Amino acid sequence: MVEFQFTEEQEMLRKAAREFAEQVVAPLVPKMEETDETPEEIIKGMGERDLLAVTIPPEYGGLGLGHVARVIVLEEVARVSVATAMMLQVFHLGIDPILVFGTEEQKKKYLPALARGERLATVAVTEATGGSEPTACQTEARLEGDHYVLNGRKVFITDVHLADVQVVFTRTGEKEFTTFILEKGMEGFRPGRYEHKVGMKGCDTGELILDNCVVPKENMLGKPGDGLKVALAGISETGREGIAGCALGLLQACLESSTKFANERILYGRPIAKLQGIQWKIAEMAVNLEAARLLTYRAAAMRDKGQRCDVEMAQAKYFVTEAAARAAKDTCDIHGGYGVMNEYAAQRYLRDAQVLIPSAGTSEIMRIVIARAALK
Repeated sequence: MVEFQFTEEQEMLRKAAREFAEQVVAPLVPKMEETDETPEEIIKGMGERDLLAVTIPPEYGGLGLGHVARVIVLEEVARVSVATAMMLQVFHLGIDPILVFGTEEQKKKYLPALARGERLATVAVTEATGGSEPTACQTEARLEGDHYVLNGRKVFITDVHLADVQVVFTRTGEKEFTTFILEKGMEGFRPGRYEHKVGMKGCDTGELILDNCVVPKENMLGKPGDGLKVALAGISETGREGIAGCALGLLQACLESSTKFANERILYGRPIAKLQGIQWKIAEMAVNLEAARLLTYRAAAMRDKGQRCDVEMAQAKYFVTEAAARAAKDTCDIHGGYGVMNEYAAQRYLRDAQVLIPSAGTSEIMRIVIARAALK
């Protein structure tokens, strides 16, 4: 029999993440929906509660709790605000290349401040040429003496206006790609336009513009030509794991919202929860949530054990995001006319779910990854 149980430490982390989400984030969600801005209280709160430090080893000021713990945090935060969970998961995605490919000097320089929440991190890979094909990258890095000069434009970058540290994917040759650590304030480095998404209001997204940006050679991650390996490792494991964690929280929120409304809404003299059509929708949500948790936590546990899990991450990301989108649609249907009113969260769930699907790889890309493995 296969069993999976959380440790006492992981359950304590779940409680802390839920308290943060309900006490700090929840009251700010209406403001985020109205202004599309990230409240400072949220960033400060994540730092104070060590939610930014979950995957950073203790020797660099972190908790070193691993990826199951990371998914626990993301699920709890996304249950209240997918936008906040997305911001957090991309922070983890930004530090992962430094953890895996960084030198000891780079780790000591960046990780302690990131663990404390004094600085924020993100990763910039996607360009207008298409996020699903990173080798179409047009951002160029040219070696000049003891530094590189970067020119290009990145799009759809989460936390781009907030992050102090950005891991940037570039082209250094005809078929050579290299990744660099960039810092806010570097010459030629600036955020561009702010993107206003249909969902995830309050999760910063926009462009990164590199105009003769001067980057020291020592800010290279790995060796020249390691860029594709660095980028794909982060996206295929940390990115997809994070998106699956966000979608788990959204699925949970849909189920809770739907059951509450169905039990309280009276039609024909009885709660609509008594209607078979409503029960079927809720049953599907409940089953999909349990299946989604098993897929996601299995993949995260494999990563914590150092096992290859790119296919398992693709399976989790594909299943959970698609299930969350269906659940969000059903939640709106269960709410009837109230499902499209801003006073109810159902419409927010539907908008947020649509943003999750293309993030860290579209469903079509996930199917290709899964099919290739199955066909072997």
